Amino acid sequence: MAHVVLLGDSTFDNGAYVSNGPDVTAQLRQYIGPDDRVSLLAVDGSMVDDAHNQLDRLPLGATHIVISVGGNDALDHLPRLEDAVGTIADGLLQIGALAAAFGSRHRAMLRQARSKGLPVAVGTIYDGNLKPPQGLVAPHAAALFNDAITRNAFITGADLIDLRLICTVPADYANPIEPSVQGGGKIARAIADWLEEERRENGPSRVFV
Repeated sequence: MAHVVLLGDSTFDNGAYVSNGPDVTAQLRQYIGPDDRVSLLAVDGSMVDDAHNQLDRLPLGATHIVISVGGNDALDHLPRLEDAVGTIADGLLQIGALAAAFGSRHRAMLRQARSKGLPVAVGTIYDGNLKPPQGLVAPHAAALFNDAITRNAFITGADLIDLRLICTVPADYANPIEPSVQGGGKIARAIADWLEEERRENGPSRVFV
Protein backbone atom coordinates (compact mmCIF):
# COMPACT_ATOMS: atom_id res chain seq x y z
CA MET A 1 0.00 0.00 0.00
CA ALA A 2 1.35 3.41 -0.97
CA HIS A 3 0.84 6.62 0.98
CA VAL A 4 1.63 9.56 -1.30
CA VAL A 5 2.18 12.95 0.33
CA LEU A 6 1.79 16.10 -1.77
CA LEU A 7 3.81 19.13 -0.68
CA GLY A 8 4.23 22.62 -2.06
CA ASP A 9 1.77 25.23 -3.27
CA SER A 10 -1.48 25.62 -5.23
CA THR A 11 -0.21 23.38 -8.01
CA PHE A 12 -1.53 20.64 -5.73
CA ASP A 13 -3.69 22.70 -3.34
CA ASN A 14 -6.00 23.93 -6.10
CA GLY A 15 -9.36 23.16 -4.51
CA ALA A 16 -10.29 26.84 -4.22
CA TYR A 17 -9.98 27.27 -8.00
CA VAL A 18 -12.03 24.39 -9.40
CA SER A 19 -15.52 25.34 -8.10
CA ASN A 20 -17.29 22.04 -7.48
CA GLY A 21 -14.87 20.03 -9.58
CA PRO A 22 -12.27 17.58 -8.25
CA ASP A 23 -8.92 18.99 -7.17
CA VAL A 24 -5.56 17.33 -7.79
CA THR A 25 -5.78 15.24 -4.62
CA ALA A 26 -9.24 13.89 -5.47
CA GLN A 27 -8.21 13.05 -9.03
CA LEU A 28 -5.03 11.33 -7.88
CA ARG A 29 -7.12 9.12 -5.58
CA GLN A 30 -9.10 8.05 -8.64
CA TYR A 31 -5.95 7.03 -10.50
CA ILE A 32 -4.18 5.01 -7.79
CA GLY A 33 -5.11 1.72 -6.16
CA PRO A 34 -8.05 1.37 -3.75
CA ASP A 35 -5.69 0.58 -0.87
CA ASP A 36 -3.40 3.54 -1.57
CA ARG A 37 -3.63 6.84 0.29
CA VAL A 38 -3.00 10.49 -0.55
CA SER A 39 -2.26 13.22 2.00
CA LEU A 40 -2.24 16.90 1.04
CA LEU A 41 0.25 19.05 2.95
CA ALA A 42 0.67 21.59 0.13
CA VAL A 43 -0.75 25.03 0.92
CA ASP A 44 -1.77 27.67 -1.60
CA GLY A 45 0.74 30.53 -1.61
CA SER A 46 3.66 28.53 -0.22
CA MET A 47 7.25 29.19 -1.22
CA VAL A 48 10.34 27.00 -1.02
CA ASP A 49 11.08 27.93 2.58
CA ASP A 50 7.54 26.86 3.58
CA ALA A 51 8.17 23.37 2.20
CA HIS A 52 10.67 22.76 5.01
CA ASN A 53 7.84 23.07 7.53
CA GLN A 54 5.63 20.81 5.45
CA LEU A 55 8.36 18.16 5.44
CA ASP A 56 8.56 18.41 9.22
CA ARG A 57 4.87 17.41 9.34
CA LEU A 58 5.24 14.34 7.13
CA PRO A 59 2.67 11.80 8.38
CA LEU A 60 3.66 8.44 9.79
CA GLY A 61 3.40 5.74 7.17
CA ALA A 62 4.25 8.01 4.25
CA THR A 63 5.85 6.05 1.41
CA HIS A 64 6.25 8.62 -1.40
CA ILE A 65 6.84 12.38 -1.50
CA VAL A 66 5.83 14.67 -4.37
CA ILE A 67 6.81 18.35 -4.23
CA SER A 68 5.78 21.22 -6.47
CA VAL A 69 7.05 24.54 -5.19
CA GLY A 70 8.88 27.52 -6.64
CA GLY A 71 6.24 29.21 -8.75
CA ASN A 72 5.46 31.74 -6.04
CA ASP A 73 9.17 32.37 -5.52
CA ALA A 74 9.47 33.19 -9.21
CA LEU A 75 6.30 35.31 -9.21
CA ASP A 76 7.69 37.29 -6.29
CA HIS A 77 10.34 38.57 -8.68
CA LEU A 78 7.95 39.25 -11.58
CA PRO A 79 8.08 43.06 -11.09
CA ARG A 80 11.82 42.90 -11.73
CA LEU A 81 11.05 42.17 -15.37
CA GLU A 82 10.11 45.84 -15.67
CA ASP A 83 13.57 46.99 -14.51
CA ALA A 84 15.59 48.96 -17.03
CA VAL A 85 19.00 47.48 -17.86
CA GLY A 86 21.85 48.58 -20.09
CA THR A 87 22.15 45.36 -22.09
CA ILE A 88 20.48 41.98 -22.43
CA ALA A 89 23.50 40.52 -20.66
CA ASP A 90 22.87 42.80 -17.68
CA GLY A 91 19.30 41.55 -17.47
CA LEU A 92 20.35 37.92 -17.66
CA LEU A 93 22.91 38.46 -14.91
CA GLN A 94 20.29 39.98 -12.63
CA ILE A 95 17.71 37.26 -13.22
CA GLY A 96 20.45 34.63 -13.01
CA ALA A 97 21.45 35.87 -9.57
CA LEU A 98 17.85 35.59 -8.36
CA ALA A 99 17.57 32.08 -9.81
CA ALA A 100 20.86 31.03 -8.21
CA ALA A 101 19.69 32.17 -4.77
CA PHE A 102 16.43 30.29 -5.31
CA GLY A 103 18.33 27.21 -6.45
CA SER A 104 20.36 27.13 -3.25
CA ARG A 105 17.23 27.24 -1.08
CA HIS A 106 15.43 24.70 -3.27
CA ARG A 107 18.39 22.30 -3.12
CA ALA A 108 18.46 22.47 0.69
CA MET A 109 14.74 21.71 0.78
CA LEU A 110 15.12 18.80 -1.63
CA ARG A 111 17.97 17.36 0.40
CA GLN A 112 15.75 17.50 3.46
CA ALA A 113 13.11 15.58 1.52
CA ARG A 114 15.62 12.98 0.37
CA SER A 115 16.86 12.57 3.95
CA LYS A 116 13.50 10.98 4.79
CA GLY A 117 14.62 7.86 2.94
CA LEU A 118 11.55 7.82 0.68
CA PRO A 119 11.15 8.14 -3.09
CA VAL A 120 10.82 11.81 -4.05
CA ALA A 121 9.49 13.46 -7.20
CA VAL A 122 9.76 17.19 -7.76
CA GLY A 123 7.83 19.32 -10.24
CA THR A 124 9.10 22.09 -12.46
CA ILE A 125 7.32 25.45 -12.66
CA TYR A 126 4.72 25.37 -15.43
CA ASP A 127 4.42 28.23 -17.92
CA GLY A 128 1.03 29.39 -16.64
CA ASN A 129 -1.58 31.33 -18.57
CA LEU A 130 -0.41 34.91 -18.08
CA LYS A 131 -1.58 37.49 -20.60
CA PRO A 132 0.86 39.41 -22.82
CA PRO A 133 3.24 41.03 -22.36
CA GLN A 134 4.04 39.18 -19.11
CA GLY A 135 2.91 35.89 -20.57
CA LEU A 136 5.47 36.21 -23.34
CA VAL A 137 8.35 37.08 -21.04
CA ALA A 138 7.69 35.14 -17.82
CA PRO A 139 8.39 31.62 -19.21
CA HIS A 140 11.85 32.74 -20.33
CA ALA A 141 12.65 34.09 -16.87
CA ALA A 142 11.14 31.00 -15.24
CA ALA A 143 13.44 28.85 -17.39
CA LEU A 144 16.36 29.87 -15.17
CA PHE A 145 14.42 28.79 -12.08
CA ASN A 146 13.46 25.54 -13.81
CA ASP A 147 17.10 24.95 -14.67
CA ALA A 148 17.85 25.13 -10.95
CA ILE A 149 15.01 22.70 -10.15
CA THR A 150 16.18 20.25 -12.81
CA ARG A 151 19.78 20.36 -11.64
CA ASN A 152 18.70 19.90 -8.03
CA ALA A 153 16.63 16.86 -8.94
CA PHE A 154 19.61 15.21 -10.60
CA ILE A 155 22.04 16.26 -7.84
CA THR A 156 19.85 14.78 -5.10
CA GLY A 157 18.58 11.76 -7.02
CA ALA A 158 14.95 12.86 -7.06
CA ASP A 159 12.68 12.16 -10.02
CA LEU A 160 11.40 15.07 -12.10
CA ILE A 161 7.81 15.74 -13.17
CA ASP A 162 8.03 18.37 -15.91
CA LEU A 163 4.84 20.36 -15.53
CA ARG A 164 5.78 22.55 -18.51
CA LEU A 165 5.06 19.56 -20.76
CA ILE A 166 1.90 18.57 -18.88
CA CYS A 167 -0.09 21.80 -18.54
CA THR A 168 0.30 23.08 -22.08
CA VAL A 169 -2.99 24.73 -23.12
CA PRO A 170 -5.07 27.58 -21.63
CA ALA A 171 -7.81 25.15 -20.53
CA ASP A 172 -5.30 23.55 -18.16
CA TYR A 173 -5.48 26.70 -16.02
CA ALA A 174 -8.33 28.07 -13.91
CA ASN A 175 -6.67 31.50 -13.92
CA PRO A 176 -3.20 32.78 -14.88
CA ILE A 177 -1.35 30.55 -12.40
CA GLU A 178 -3.54 27.80 -10.90
CA PRO A 179 -4.44 24.48 -12.51
CA SER A 180 -8.02 23.85 -13.58
CA VAL A 181 -9.85 20.55 -13.26
CA GLN A 182 -8.38 19.57 -16.64
CA GLY A 183 -4.85 20.62 -15.71
CA GLY A 184 -5.15 19.05 -12.29
CA GLY A 185 -6.19 15.79 -13.90
CA LYS A 186 -3.10 15.83 -16.09
CA ILE A 187 -0.91 16.50 -13.05
CA ALA A 188 -2.60 13.71 -11.10
CA ARG A 189 -2.11 11.31 -14.02
CA ALA A 190 1.61 12.14 -14.16
CA ILE A 191 1.98 11.50 -10.42
CA ALA A 192 0.14 8.19 -10.76
CA ASP A 193 2.41 7.21 -13.65
CA TRP A 194 5.45 8.05 -11.52
CA LEU A 195 4.11 6.00 -8.62
CA GLU A 196 3.49 3.00 -10.86
CA GLU A 197 6.95 3.23 -12.42
CA GLU A 198 8.63 3.81 -9.06
CA ARG A 199 7.08 0.64 -7.67
CA ARG A 200 8.67 -1.31 -10.50
CA GLU A 201 12.14 0.19 -10.43
CA ASN A 202 13.92 2.64 -8.14
CA GLY A 203 16.98 3.79 -10.05
CA PRO A 204 18.62 7.08 -11.06
CA SER A 205 16.66 10.28 -11.57
CA ARG A 206 13.94 10.01 -14.20
CA VAL A 207 11.73 12.56 -15.96
CA PHE A 208 7.93 12.22 -16.17
CA VAL A 209 5.66 14.23 -18.49
